[in-house]
Amino acid sequence: MLSATGLRSIEVTSFVSPKWVPQMADNSQVFQQIDKRDDVSYPVLVPNLKGLESAIAAGVKEIAVFGAASEAFSKANTNCSIEESVKNFRAVVEEAQKHSIRTRGYVSCIVGCPYEGETKPATTAHLASIMLDLGCYEISLGDTIGVGSPKKIRSVLNELRHVSSNDMSYYALHCHDTYGQALVNIHAGLEDGIKVFDSSVAGLGGCPYAAGASGNVATEDLLYFLQGQGLETDIDLDKIVEIGNYISKQLGRANHSKTGVAILAKKSRQKC
Repeated sequence: MLSATGLRSIEVTSFVSPKWVPQMADNSQVFQQIDKRDDVSYPVLVPNLKGLESAIAAGVKEIAVFGAASEAFSKANTNCSIEESVKNFRAVVEEAQKHSIRTRGYVSCIVGCPYEGETKPATTAHLASIMLDLGCYEISLGDTIGVGSPKKIRSVLNELRHVSSNDMSYYALHCHDTYGQALVNIHAGLEDGIKVFDSSVAGLGGCPYAAGASGNVATEDLLYFLQGQGLETDIDLDKIVEIGNYISKQLGRANHSKTGVAILAKKSRQKC
């Protein structure tokens, strides 16, 4: 359904161990059974070489690797230190390159960690530098627990300018909306030259290793905001709203998108 909205990149699933994340046990079936379009990328998250092996077997053409700017979160999320996680994703990226698989990098907890509190921008910059040197085409900067503010986001981005020689096209923002700050943080990113933003339809998601963290910013809210800024995305907002409503009903949960709820309410009134 999302493939028919104008989106150009849709992260489908994660090839993680079902022992640790049982929700992703159907990763191969999901990836292989969805209808794919030639003009859409379908990356998957890969934590290690075993996950990459499964992804290759499923026919994956693009992957994402990840590290965290926090020792405690890295150990909770991947059961290894930052240094060990670098060794792991280095091996994954190098093997993926042998199979002509594109790689995107994720850095989690760029401004704060549920275990350590505030994180240092220099740690984020260090991880991003390693990922870029390995050949990742883009680094997604994750405010995983949604504690960021525009000032903190700008502090991280300023540090990253030194890594990429002031070229911000290598970076994307991934903002969770735990404290309702996702859109203002995205606005700060826009002003600092970021042009790619991760989002999740209906605000689905969260993190199994960050209790209380809400989902990624809702795609509906992000699109409405970007349109309000006069930016063209070529994505059909009405279709996204319909999908958000559909999946929320399927999951038996509330739609976390304020835009989606407002548009659906407006249409309901118009029908009456």
